[in-house]
Amino acid sequence: MLINIRLQLSGLLLLAVTYTNGQTLKKDIVKLDVLTQLEYCKVHTANSLAAIPNDGKSIPRSVPAGSRDWNYVEYKDWTSGFWPGQLWFIYETTNDKKWAVAADKYTQYLLPLTKTKAADHDLGFQVFNSFGVGYQLTGKKEYKEAVLRAADTLATLFNPKVGTLQSWPHNDYGGHNTIIDNIMNLEMLFWASKHGGDKKLYKIAVKHAETTMQNHFRPDYSAYHVVVYDSVTGKKIKAVTAQGYSDESMWARGQAWAIYGFTMVYRETGDRKFLDFAHKITHVYLDRLPADLIPYWDFNAPDIPAAPRDASAAAITASALLELATFTRDRTLKREYEEKAMKMITELTAHYQSRYANNALLVHSTGHKPANGEIDSSIIYADYYYLECLVRLEKLRWVKRFF
Repeated sequence: MLINIRLQLSGLLLLAVTYTNGQTLKKDIVKLDVLTQLEYCKVHTANSLAAIPNDGKSIPRSVPAGSRDWNYVEYKDWTSGFWPGQLWFIYETTNDKKWAVAADKYTQYLLPLTKTKAADHDLGFQVFNSFGVGYQLTGKKEYKEAVLRAADTLATLFNPKVGTLQSWPHNDYGGHNTIIDNIMNLEMLFWASKHGGDKKLYKIAVKHAETTMQNHFRPDYSAYHVVVYDSVTGKKIKAVTAQGYSDESMWARGQAWAIYGFTMVYRETGDRKFLDFAHKITHVYLDRLPADLIPYWDFNAPDIPAAPRDASAAAITASALLELATFTRDRTLKREYEEKAMKMITELTAHYQSRYANNALLVHSTGHKPANGEIDSSIIYADYYYLECLVRLEKLRWVKRFF
């Protein structure tokens, strides 16, 4: 079984150095009791698996506040890749073949996405978190082929005049639209370019990241949600929001996507401009968090502290910080990232687990507040990134034992 599903070997080695010198982080991980939390995730995932209708199309997406039951979606939904990805994570931590069988079942549900025209940028979330993670754990040729096809398909959304992938071809914003979430889906392009795919995929991903870095952020390094470009000239027309409080507010999950995404871009390119930028966009997020480090759904929501929280943004950011710390040479800053990540994960574990209110892993996420959608709910991508945090921490335990 592969050890480095998301963290590269170089990152693991850096973490080994952290472990030999950072006694506090060791104690934090032991105090959290990662294995116990992974068992909690396994039990809840098993319960969810048993409850899913065996109709060949139902994939968990969210549990409304006060409910015990998942709302299900079909493979075309943008969140469809997180559930098979969660199953692959459980397989990775247990090495129990029954989880690979379950993960394969729901991964195969998404196969049509790899053989049709790209509907939007979410193809990366859908295919790389399912087929991509599955390939890294099993080496199945058909999984790799699916990712390579999907990467080529995703690349058809790239406009060279603009320098980005179009995120929502179906939404008319008066031009070529790109959302901050799209930075996450560059990972599939990078990976494909290094595993037998067209080398142009790498160039497309880099150009998208550079254009986003230039046009998608305010002077304080907070992210806009949507940037609209003239599709012919490539000129930036406007920056607006779709899911944030206002066009000029800092939407929590959007900033989390940016932190995670630019950390990944640095990992894939080794270009320090992306690392430096990741530090800047991380600082504006960390500096504005409440004391428990779990953000309100938007940092500028007018009803704070009564505003809904977003556990999903915390889980995404915590996972990103664990990786960003491995690339950070400044020991004080490295330590800050490690401490903040551990506090976020510990807070999610202590106060945001669903326990047995439902079969999701976490509660209190916010999906689309302006549309009154999935507010204070359990949402599958929150579970996915929370579990990814625990998987990464368990890998750190492995590094500690090995070194």
